[in-house]
Amino acid sequence: MSQDSQHGKWTISSISLEVKPEPAKPSVMSLLIGSEARQSAAMNQMNPVKYETSPSLAGKRKKEASDGSGWALSDSEDDADDGDVKGRIDLPKKAPLSPQKKKPKVENERPPSPHGRLYYIEEPDDFFESSIPCLNDTYRFYLNKVTGLDRKYNSGALHIRGEEGLALLFTSMSSIFQQFNYCFDIAWMVKQYPPEFRDRPVLIVHGDKREAKARLLQQAQPFPHVRFCQAKLDIAFGTHHTKMMLLWYEEGFRVIILTSNLIRADWYQKTQGMWMSPLFPRLPKGSSTTAGESPTFFKRDLLEYLMAYRASELEEWIQRIKEHDLSETRVYLIGSTPGRYVGSDMERWGHLRLRKLLHEHTQPIPGGERWPVIGQFSSIGSMGVDKTKWLSGEFQRTLTTLGKSSHCSDPPLHLLYPSVEDVRTSLEGYPAGGSLPYSIQTAQKQLWLHSYFHRWKADTTGRSHAMPHIKTYMRVSPDFTKLAWFLVTSSNLSKAAWGALEKNNTQVMVRSYELGVLYVPSAFISLGSGIFLTAKLPTHMGTSGFLLESTHTNTHL
Repeated sequence: MSQDSQHGKWTISSISLEVKPEPAKPSVMSLLIGSEARQSAAMNQMNPVKYETSPSLAGKRKKEASDGSGWALSDSEDDADDGDVKGRIDLPKKAPLSPQKKKPKVENERPPSPHGRLYYIEEPDDFFESSIPCLNDTYRFYLNKVTGLDRKYNSGALHIRGEEGLALLFTSMSSIFQQFNYCFDIAWMVKQYPPEFRDRPVLIVHGDKREAKARLLQQAQPFPHVRFCQAKLDIAFGTHHTKMMLLWYEEGFRVIILTSNLIRADWYQKTQGMWMSPLFPRLPKGSSTTAGESPTFFKRDLLEYLMAYRASELEEWIQRIKEHDLSETRVYLIGSTPGRYVGSDMERWGHLRLRKLLHEHTQPIPGGERWPVIGQFSSIGSMGVDKTKWLSGEFQRTLTTLGKSSHCSDPPLHLLYPSVEDVRTSLEGYPAGGSLPYSIQTAQKQLWLHSYFHRWKADTTGRSHAMPHIKTYMRVSPDFTKLAWFLVTSSNLSKAAWGALEKNNTQVMVRSYELGVLYVPSAFISLGSGIFLTAKLPTHMGTSGFLLESTHTNTHL
């Protein structure tokens, strides 16, 4: 069976999905990523091949066929991966396959890069130590450093390691700190701290179960100072996807909400972002229970989020946060926690929480129907057989909310997601697709989604080839000089992350833990900002940023 669309011809069989894009209309299906290797393995079984390898160039991309036949995908999980391949030469059918010596494992090897091992492993001397960002700036939003870029593109960006940036924050910690995340490499994480601080107590908050939990605990065996708190995931297909650090000092504590997992591959050649709080000082003894609250009620919302874990391991730290002054915060916290919520609780989490904040803290805009909504993410979930089932219904209604106006505008919705070509030519090559999951089965059921897609492009910050693991959503002016609001979060494009209405819109179900921060202009007025967040934002946001230069076929945003 085949289906024609404006994005090419899709041929569907019981085992594969084949894409044959038209030359002027490139595919945006990231479901193709990583599948070429499996298909090649299946072909090799029928037609033996000879491999040529290069020891100095890991992850060398395979020469593409010149017939433009596109990539074929297998939905079988049993297909083998053929590894790194450079070209192939057909042999007679009866010729035996030449044995290939197994390559010795390199202990500190990172994922392969088409640009070679030295490009990826040997950072310049100033990669970790240069360009100290201003940690007291207005917006407190930062990109992660990316190795392989010109030095100017890492100015003001942060890395987890080194004598500056996040590591600088670790050196003065006085007690245990908490790491909330989805993926952990504990040995790597510990090595990022200065040696004299590597035995400080760490509490890891995770969502792993059964075998995955056993592997995580095994990782920690050499590190007796690492303890665990397992997040409750009572609804199927939910994950603990929140990425947050709580760092404690003699003078107070700090919150960092980020998009990076605590694994090596997330901190070198991907586009990531983070919000870093001010240092929150202790309140004077005898302060009231409501003291230290911010205009955005960040303290209340952070405590509510932590209490939703219902975990005894967090009780001490919940009490400590109550004893601190969070009044300098200028962002709103938007979290998701698993559960089914009714009544006023429906607006506590997920996209209904975002809708409530946009309704209460933004203003209607003249000509707002020309202000597009932009969503950018690294994973896509199932959203139904047509756009009305969730995306253009409840979720788009949330994203287009501006103030208390009864008029509902219908602005454009642009979704940014890397194409196969973006991944192929990225700093990591095809391995970058491992962080851009979109299953074949899901994609086959929602071909309608392609009309929303725009390709990733980030020339201004030099990150067009650093594939995005960051997740951002925003409402921008037609000329991209103003933002009505901006959100950086762990939430991908899925109902599991954002929640979905049930029972005739009287209940919302959320499957996963997520966390992000929302910027709205009204929270910054006292600091000299106007009605909109403008181009005075750091170069990572707004028109000067990395998210708004995108293309879909011949369309330029």
